[in-house]
Amino acid sequence: MADDRRAVVVEVEDHVAWITLDDVRRRNSLNPVLVRQLAEACQGLGGDVRAVVLRANGPVFSSGGDMDALLTPAADPAAVYRGFDALDALPMPVLAAVHAPMIGAGVSFALACDAVVAARSATFDPRFLDLAVHPGGGHLWRMEQRVGRQGAAAMVLFGDALTAEEAERHGLIWRCVDDGELMDVARRMAARVAGRSPDAVRRAKATMRLSRSLTDPRMAADVEQLAQDWSMRQPAFTEAVAALRDRVRRR
Repeated sequence: MADDRRAVVVEVEDHVAWITLDDVRRRNSLNPVLVRQLAEACQGLGGDVRAVVLRANGPVFSSGGDMDALLTPAADPAAVYRGFDALDALPMPVLAAVHAPMIGAGVSFALACDAVVAARSATFDPRFLDLAVHPGGGHLWRMEQRVGRQGAAAMVLFGDALTAEEAERHGLIWRCVDDGELMDVARRMAARVAGRSPDAVRRAKATMRLSRSLTDPRMAADVEQLAQDWSMRQPAFTEAVAALRDRVRRR
């Protein structure tokens, strides 16, 4: 019998898509239902969406690997990471609002997003090796991108879990806030994105993605210059400059 429980909820408001992991009974683990619904949610976002906020319900943001799934090897082992891949592939900015612990592969939810804000109650504990399982889905690469080689070694190899305040200091997340402020901060950040030119924002994110593979600063500058030249020929640029000029004149 198919499992048709609702594990992921999507709400769109003012050009912001709020994607909520809501498989509380399974602690938002990477079970096939949640992974499939998350990938479908990302793929189903309309062109009117300008920003995405990923959040979760329950006492744990995500407990990582699902025990039942881990004990029954899948025909396609990479399928468990399709949710992360779908988040990473989104053309609009994605913000994670983390209210509670991220455990094991659950930390990859943060790594798949462009920026992370977390409540002080949150913790980050990629405990793959506690189960003698090698990290997968690009976890090591993404972790090193965020916290550097030593940070990735400390967290993954040495099992050094981080509080939200420590995660902010080490660059794993962007900002640590009081628990009661988390959603307000996430809402303000997403609204700022939604108020900007969606084409310019998406182009900037695409340039950031392309720049990951560049090692020559001159080539990186050329890529950015092409994108900047394009942006200055768009109507949104002309309108924004005109509006700014009007505000300055009225002062």
